[in-house]
Amino acid sequence: MNLDRINAAKAEIAATSAYQTVTEFFDADSFCEIDAFAKSGDGFAEVVAGFGTVEGLPVYAFAQNSDISGGALSKAQSAKIKKLGKLALKTGAPVVGFYNSAGGRLSQGTELLAGCGEVLNLTAKLSGAVPQISVVTGTCLGTNALAAVSADFVLMTEDAKLSLDVSGKGADAQTNAKNGNAAFIVKDSAEAVKKARELVCYLPSNNLTTAPEGFSEQPTPQGSCIVSAVVDGGSKLKIADAFGDSARIRFARLGGSVVGVVRTVGKMLDDASTEKISRFVRFCDAFSLPVITFADCAGFEDLRSAAKLTSAYAEATTVKISVIVGKAIGAAYIALAGTGANADMVYAFPEAVISPVNIEAAAFIMAPNMMKVPVEQQKETAEKFAAENLSAYNAAQNGYADGIVEEPQLRSTLIAALDMLAGKRVPTIAKKHSTV
Repeated sequence: MNLDRINAAKAEIAATSAYQTVTEFFDADSFCEIDAFAKSGDGFAEVVAGFGTVEGLPVYAFAQNSDISGGALSKAQSAKIKKLGKLALKTGAPVVGFYNSAGGRLSQGTELLAGCGEVLNLTAKLSGAVPQISVVTGTCLGTNALAAVSADFVLMTEDAKLSLDVSGKGADAQTNAKNGNAAFIVKDSAEAVKKARELVCYLPSNNLTTAPEGFSEQPTPQGSCIVSAVVDGGSKLKIADAFGDSARIRFARLGGSVVGVVRTVGKMLDDASTEKISRFVRFCDAFSLPVITFADCAGFEDLRSAAKLTSAYAEATTVKISVIVGKAIGAAYIALAGTGANADMVYAFPEAVISPVNIEAAAFIMAPNMMKVPVEQQKETAEKFAAENLSAYNAAQNGYADGIVEEPQLRSTLIAALDMLAGKRVPTIAKKHSTV
């Protein structure tokens, strides 16, 4: 009789969309459920939780079950998520959460608030210890949204909603992508599962392990993008392209090893772009992923965000390699490739320009006689001055670049530098954290 009840309960849970999502996310036959029969009121808890493997990597995951009371957040749901998180912390494995909830069981009052608070507290403890990924496939509002965006990366389907405002104002996926809340937007739940699996394969299981290695493949250059010409073929994962258009961040593999890639695109760095880079560098540093920065930047639009970016680079003790591929002007050079970035190695293309101020101002200050030409000729004259006096060769002569590298040799140079720096160890001052 008991066995019949157990099998009936299993069948009921297995028929829900949340259970199907989780089993699709994990490798075939690897999912092991936690607290499968936990109750919330008269029914089962509104979440499916457990562990399994993704491409052989151990992962914990939960999925809010919209087929049971609309997936409403409850004391029981919070308890299951909390248990899952504690196991992840003990064993050092990533946590992936699939969010789809109609709200919360308000009748539970302060018990519901306490459960929400415990989940958020645990999320903070997990941060920097194991990677966290949120996948929003339906409605995610209020406290649910607060928990979701506390993860390292947020994926949203095109029809999903994510907002602290329970009315759902400004909750659509495109708005969240532009605001920097969502790093990825995919078509539907099936695509979300695939993207989450792909992302997991770029991440270390925890802050004491390395990211999974891959087979080194020759680059497959696309257009004029220097990143595609350097990293392993087919290994580039685009992140948060809708947020901040003066910089790009990527995960990629270089010689089979996972690296974080930052590329500035020649513009002044706006506030959104500096925030995007800062968050990405801090994540890479927390999990000891090398950061390779391709710098081409005229400066910053905002002083405060510039300070945050400089702090993110300066405080990061992971491997940092900078390549000046265009212009590195003033504070941009200091933050991304100079002493402020505390880079381990700095390379520059032969045509790179490194200047303390914009090149026209530098020319007027350093060579005023040279600039005594008609106004329409000043830009061309300044460019000539920069080529002769602010070149990569001059920077290398003065110790501000470790080497001048042409594009065909850059990939092998970077792989050699990564191998050499793999054993990097940096003692830090005893403190809780910075305040920038």
